[in-house]
Amino acid sequence: MVSETIKKMIIRFQKIEITEYYVYKALAKRASGKNRDVLNKIAEDELRHSEFWSKYSGQKIKPNRFTIWRYLIIAKIFGLTFTIKMMEKGEEEAERNYASVLNEIPEAETIMNEEYEHEKMLVEMIDERKIEYIGSMVLGLNDALVELTGALAGLSLALQSTRLIGLAGLITGIAASLSMASSEYLSKKSEGEQSPLVASFYTGIAYIFTVLLLVGPFFFFTHYLVALGNTLIFGILVIWFFSFFVSVVKEFDFKRTFFEMTTISLGVATISFLIGLLARHFLGVDVG
Repeated sequence: MVSETIKKMIIRFQKIEITEYYVYKALAKRASGKNRDVLNKIAEDELRHSEFWSKYSGQKIKPNRFTIWRYLIIAKIFGLTFTIKMMEKGEEEAERNYASVLNEIPEAETIMNEEYEHEKMLVEMIDERKIEYIGSMVLGLNDALVELTGALAGLSLALQSTRLIGLAGLITGIAASLSMASSEYLSKKSEGEQSPLVASFYTGIAYIFTVLLLVGPFFFFTHYLVALGNTLIFGILVIWFFSFFVSVVKEFDFKRTFFEMTTISLGVATISFLIGLLARHFLGVDVG
């Protein structure tokens, strides 16, 4: 028998494992070849873990249907690698509680070791092209963010006309997106990638999307400072997305990545804003 506190933890572990069993089985059905085999193997491990915990909980736990549905949608958009690593991050809190369970159930150490080592090894075996294309999209988002935020900040104080700022930013952004897409194509081609054109397409689309997001406020607001403020808010949202993606796929620290990117982007915007101030003062720019 185990204590009530430990039993509650076990029930939680059991629900996580059985839910992830169904997620992995569903993902396996969508995959093929080696990826299908790997996903089925992980699913079998999750089912075995759930059955192990059921011996101590004395209950048959149903999976969380909402969680299954959520992960399948995420997999459809971001691919297998991102989804599986996101699931791993969701398990971290539960894994930290394994130590307290070991005091009453020493056999649980086998499950803990598999969670730490075996499944991570299997995840590394996933071969997915889609994650590379999404990586190209994130590169486009990041590059557009830093460059265009700074440019719009500088143009805002230099021109002080939302229409002109928006038009200049749009032209600059589209030109930069074409340049970025071309650079990505040449880079992937030189590395011997199979689909450099697809990678460059994803990069360009992500860049243009970010351009429209950041330039948009200058076509909706009449005061340049209000428009710039909204642009910076959208920029921070893009940084959040970028930081979250990188923290999951590359296993970086989310808070550190988000803080560094925000500091860099806002720093560039501030410097560009001051350059715009100096340009307006010394060059005598005045748009009536």
